[in-house]
Amino acid sequence: MVATIVLTPVFAGDIDWPTYGLDHSNRRYSGIDQINTGNVNKLSRAWTYQSGIKATFQATPIMVDRTIFLSLPFNHVVALDAVTGRQLWRYDHQRKKDYPMCCGPANRGVAVADGKVFIGTVDARLIALDVQSGKVLWDIEVADAGSVKSESIASLKDSDPLRKAGIAGQSGVGIAMAPVVYQGKVLIGVTGVGFGLHLDSDRDGAPLGTVVGFAGSYGRSGFLAAFDVNTGKRIWQFDTIAPVNWEGEFSQTTPDGITLHRDIEKERADLSKYPEAAKYGGGSAWSTPAIDAKNGLLYFGTGNPSPQMDGTSRPGDNLYTVSLVCLDVNTGKIRWHYQQVPHDQWGYDVASPAVLFDYPHRGKLVPAVGQAAKIGWYYIHNRLTGELLLKSEEFVAHQNTFTNPTPEGQVILPGVLGGVSWSPTSVDAKKLVAYVPAIHWPVKYTKRVLPASPSKPAVEYTTLEPLMDVPRWGVLSAIDLASGKVKWQRKTAQPLVGGLLATEGNLVFMGEGGGRFNAYDATTGQVLWSDQLDAGVNAPPITYQIDGVQYVAVAAGGNQIFGYKAGDMFQVYKLNH
Repeated sequence: MVATIVLTPVFAGDIDWPTYGLDHSNRRYSGIDQINTGNVNKLSRAWTYQSGIKATFQATPIMVDRTIFLSLPFNHVVALDAVTGRQLWRYDHQRKKDYPMCCGPANRGVAVADGKVFIGTVDARLIALDVQSGKVLWDIEVADAGSVKSESIASLKDSDPLRKAGIAGQSGVGIAMAPVVYQGKVLIGVTGVGFGLHLDSDRDGAPLGTVVGFAGSYGRSGFLAAFDVNTGKRIWQFDTIAPVNWEGEFSQTTPDGITLHRDIEKERADLSKYPEAAKYGGGSAWSTPAIDAKNGLLYFGTGNPSPQMDGTSRPGDNLYTVSLVCLDVNTGKIRWHYQQVPHDQWGYDVASPAVLFDYPHRGKLVPAVGQAAKIGWYYIHNRLTGELLLKSEEFVAHQNTFTNPTPEGQVILPGVLGGVSWSPTSVDAKKLVAYVPAIHWPVKYTKRVLPASPSKPAVEYTTLEPLMDVPRWGVLSAIDLASGKVKWQRKTAQPLVGGLLATEGNLVFMGEGGGRFNAYDATTGQVLWSDQLDAGVNAPPITYQIDGVQYVAVAAGGNQIFGYKAGDMFQVYKLNH
């Protein structure tokens, strides 16, 4: 069983949003029902805060004790009066000079506990602020930036048109996830360790460029770690690269039986050529863990192996990358893992946060963990054993799944962004329904060769390029977790990235890159209410209650990768009686 927020009766008090996923189950399902299908058309703007930082904005705000704590792009933090929006304090983050920022300016939120506000930063630091004043209490380095060797555009052959592109991202080490606090420990992991070379697009309105993978020794291993809330002292660390047997069993298929088209004989033969492959193995920790307090376990997803997309120099399954991982929350010791894609070459990180709920299975109620995958299925596991209980039908189309790159270029779906990217989902545990935001965006997967020179052998490399001359869109799905069937879907104009909120008012809230913020009927998917904001709404909404009044809040700052309009808005709504 999972600890949940105990709601007081409506109009009897305040109801907080105290942690990233509302509670440690990460269900993002609120029991507040003042705003519902019968009156949501009266929802109107209560107050607006504009931060002055216009950049990719992915934060989940935290609301406790009538105060909203909001992380801004580049890790600035503000405290706001949750009723009026008045700024109470502001922390301006001073990044390390010349630090190689791997993954853009966004971060996904703060944790608030023990009189402190915790934030992980783009320069791989974990900082504790005083909850009353915003003053720094401690500031530690979580990872060493000097431990990463990055790719170079000079590695491309001279005639490659990509040689002229700008670099949008590459291997590095930073922190994107929101931390979570549990029993005196701050839990947080690093990102960016499994990246290939990310290049800018030169096309108008299409900032998402090509991802290039090279064989070689780039990046480093990822990890999730626990730190003392009072001192910042590291308590334990779990490396997402298996310390032994990184190559695994050389699986011919995914655990659920889908062919991976691997040349296992060649991989086994090449194994001895790359004795240090795991040292650069990748496996970013993208998602804020869900925590099962009763059983002392936590669950989080890991990113792609490094080098991204090209498996030549990393023979084997590359454990524990692209996996849902279960750890002992007190020691960091692994209990089980489920690798959705062994030897991943397509960028199918396990990025959307795991969600905990109880699940009827073979006549019993089983403690379960669910996860909406970039590869386009929803997985449900027994959270004590890792056994796969159910895989949903696909919620996005598949094409050439797990096929290899070709010189002409192979079109594949889902693309490198998924399926579901980092976006959090919502689960109604009573109805056993998961609400999932997804992306339909074909990519072209190509194998290229850097010709040999008198001093160097030929080098193969791969590119994944999002296609711009074919239709792309978003799709919001309601998935029946009992059967695995899709109950309803709603297509959106832009690929969906941001996150969801579901409520007892039978509503689902979700934003779009074009600036629409929508409320859907949870039963039918019909749009019941919508507001047009000045920037892309690409952050997860929350809800809270003060003095008997329900509020809904969301950040609108767009997304650079997708080309959604940047902004600095934090918008709060309530009913207009």
